[in-house]
Amino acid sequence: MSAATVVAHLEGVDRSYGGRRVLADVSFDVRRGEILALLGPNGAGKTTTVEIIEGYRRPDRGEVLVLGVDPARAGRDHRARVGLMLQGGGGIDPRLTPREALALHARFHADPREPEALLRLVGLDGRAGRTPFRRLSGGERQRAGLALALVGRPELAILDEPTAGMDVEARAATRELLASLRAEGVTILLTSHDLIDVERLADRIMILDRGRVVALGPPDEIGGTSRGLRLRLAAELRDGDAGRLAERLGTDPGAVRREPDGRYRLDGLEPTPALVAAVAAWCAERGVLILEMRTGGGTLEERYLELTGDPLIGREIGVGAGRGGTDDGVANAGEGTP
Repeated sequence: MSAATVVAHLEGVDRSYGGRRVLADVSFDVRRGEILALLGPNGAGKTTTVEIIEGYRRPDRGEVLVLGVDPARAGRDHRARVGLMLQGGGGIDPRLTPREALALHARFHADPREPEALLRLVGLDGRAGRTPFRRLSGGERQRAGLALALVGRPELAILDEPTAGMDVEARAATRELLASLRAEGVTILLTSHDLIDVERLADRIMILDRGRVVALGPPDEIGGTSRGLRLRLAAELRDGDAGRLAERLGTDPGAVRREPDGRYRLDGLEPTPALVAAVAAWCAERGVLILEMRTGGGTLEERYLELTGDPLIGREIGVGAGRGGTDDGVANAGEGTP
């Protein structure tokens, strides 16, 4: 792809800490005007990847270009084109109010967004905008961090868990805001453990596991790679029932498998109306209530579990501690800012 369509480019990136390889031959592009979601278990390498794109860390090997230049060697003008949001509001003086912090950061940019308008945009134009940062709720801190990431009108916004800690209304409003930013041409790289955010927002998803890219593509392609029938039952099948169901359906005894989340999956069978009817009849004969029956490709969560084995996806857990620590299981001590 041409430089005009690529905002960030990583090719063959490796990174190790104390002999432990955290990233191994990581290669991908962030395309202009897209939302790319970065997923992976804690320790997968997400934080290190993001910090390399920010220019905070340097790879041991490989090429990194952000807006056409090496971010570790970039100057002030380049850094002003990249907006950063750290989870929990990292880097904000706890004594400042969001209004004061925005006014201060706006002075660092040649053409900033108007702070009051930005406070309204993220829903902090009321009392919260006048409250010292240390007294804000977790969701309010996230909104303040998002506002600071956007104040300089960045071409690339790097957002760490942008909706973490927010209530339902604030999460929906933030998703709308991110979608509107994309429509304006802002490129967004976000990390998240919330699959609702990812499925509703992301144009593409990249999944990291143990330092390697294990999937990269649109959400429907990643989640829809396999076809079959999936069931959620009111009670777990008794010993031997899975084999008896497979026998009734005329398929291999191992075709009925229990998933880690308690659902059952029927592999190797086309999900036809006849199959659905046969499964429902078999369950009715045994008094087993079907709570859910779904045909078609797997979900994003199921594909994620297949690739990583991580059962925590979708829960509200942190993906890193900003500059004090990383989700890669290593401390940041001993490596200063470039």
